[in-house]
Amino acid sequence: MAHRPKLIVLALALAVDMLGSGLLLPVSLLYFTEVTGLRLSTVGPLLSLAAFASLPVPAIVGHFADRTRPLSRVLVAQVLQGAAFSAYALVSGPITLLLVTIVAAVGQRLFWSSFFSVVAGLAEPGEDGRVADRRFALAGMIQMGATGAGTLIGGLAVTYSWYQPVVYLNAVSFVLSAVLLLFVPRGALPSTGEQEGGSYRTLLRDRPYLLLIVVNTIFALCSIFVAVAVPLYLIDGLSAPAWLVGPLLAAGTVLLASGQRLAVRLVRPLSRTGSLVLAGGLWVLWAVVYAAAVRVPAWALVPYLLVGMVFYAAADLIHAPLSNALSSAAAPPAQRGRYLAVYQYTFAFANILAPAFFTTLFAYGPSLPWLALALVAAAASAVTWTLRAPLAARESLSSPAATDQSRP
Repeated sequence: MAHRPKLIVLALALAVDMLGSGLLLPVSLLYFTEVTGLRLSTVGPLLSLAAFASLPVPAIVGHFADRTRPLSRVLVAQVLQGAAFSAYALVSGPITLLLVTIVAAVGQRLFWSSFFSVVAGLAEPGEDGRVADRRFALAGMIQMGATGAGTLIGGLAVTYSWYQPVVYLNAVSFVLSAVLLLFVPRGALPSTGEQEGGSYRTLLRDRPYLLLIVVNTIFALCSIFVAVAVPLYLIDGLSAPAWLVGPLLAAGTVLLASGQRLAVRLVRPLSRTGSLVLAGGLWVLWAVVYAAAVRVPAWALVPYLLVGMVFYAAADLIHAPLSNALSSAAAPPAQRGRYLAVYQYTFAFANILAPAFFTTLFAYGPSLPWLALALVAAAASAVTWTLRAPLAARESLSSPAATDQSRP
């Protein structure tokens, strides 16, 4: 357990980061419209443009990932984000808004393209490979719990129009997270042999891993679909009471913040690939249940939707830790940093796809987005099932010692 102190410091740094990010969530748009006086019609497209501008970051990180320390990249990401949110005070028009938000988006992409390499690098020589599942589960629980707590506090700040204090507290959270990371040993740089372990050509010829990226993009779409689709579906598609949106989303957050390690223990008899197939099946059930909600009588709608959310939560509890653990174990040890950086595109693509996927189909009928989601989730589960043999072979070859170059 030599890495336990390192894990504790990393966990604390992640918690501080996510608490600050959660604080900002309810305020992010309101700050620019209420404090800087910019129009929402200007702010929205510029934030989207900043997100698109940051898309090359994982590919760039992947190029250098196996020649640099992942913890050093995480530290740079925190400094960039701290500087960006401190500079919110300088925003006076569209140009300064775009510049500041691009820096923030680049820092965020750099963080998530590097952080899971840090987690993967905590493996002890000779330990059971499935122990990594618990570490990824712990990271997910901290992420959800701290973000949820921050969002609640941020919601209170909106009530009192405390927009500027929230932005500055978010900036401080990144600085504090960076300071905590300074107390974690960096470790040695990868050796010359490890640095020359491959290129993007190797990754582009790696059919099983590319398919894993594709199916996880669909699973990530399922994961974020709840926040994108549920509020509009409940209010405009089902005429459900508006107060139901908060409890439904909060219930999912609480389960994700508290149940990932339990979920990892429960699916331990299954392979990681088999567990992801199970998660996909649960998302199919969730989507079908919600598609059928249009025919549920009003008196039964609230309990029906709450029960349906259990399927979503169970799927996400399984998927969140095990998808990251599998992506790490399935990557060639000498190129793990590169593979994990590119793997983060699954979440970027899902976030870009989800709003258009839902709103386009919703225009043709309230149930249609859910039926389409069930269909693509079922297809992703089927493809994942075909990957169980090649990915299992890679997991058996992956050892904690092989991840040495990814150690922080």
